[in-house]
Amino acid sequence: MRNFIALMLGVGLMMTALQAPAADEYGNRSDAGLTASVKTALIKNKDTKASQINVETREGVVQLSGFVDSEQSRDAAEATAKTVSGVKEVQNKLMIRDGERSAGRAADDVVIAAKVKGEIAGKAGLGTAADVNVEVNSGVVELSGFVPSLDQKTKAGEVARGVSGVKDVHNNIELKPQG
Repeated sequence: MRNFIALMLGVGLMMTALQAPAADEYGNRSDAGLTASVKTALIKNKDTKASQINVETREGVVQLSGFVDSEQSRDAAEATAKTVSGVKEVQNKLMIRDGERSAGRAADDVVIAAKVKGEIAGKAGLGTAADVNVEVNSGVVELSGFVPSLDQKTKAGEVARGVSGVKDVHNNIELKPQG
């Protein structure tokens, strides 16, 4: 199963890389190209589980988010992202997964994540649902990604806190760099 997931992730990254321009007119790599390159580097690193890590890039600033199994995985992901050519900065928002989580709790987390994503997508002024990543571990919600304004970041956190089953919210959303 793990090999299948890695294969599908690799195919998706290749499609993203093929669709995204490699660089702008100044030779700077595109954000989509950097995201694909970071994900590829994470897949190749045996100390990281790329399927656990969300990668977002805005103007060369890479944000890593999600839940990983250990501090070693967290540090390895950051170090790997920093080695990718064109990455200006790495914001490591990765959190350590609760090792005591049961299968039932994991299923509940999937439901909570879907509810939070739906609520965020349904609220005006929050951009597209793709702008905000939602990860849940034992009822703890992590929000990440980039939005244009502090008001939108705050609103996303408020919306997540209002969803049934949410125990805590870590709002790691960043503001889109002004270019």
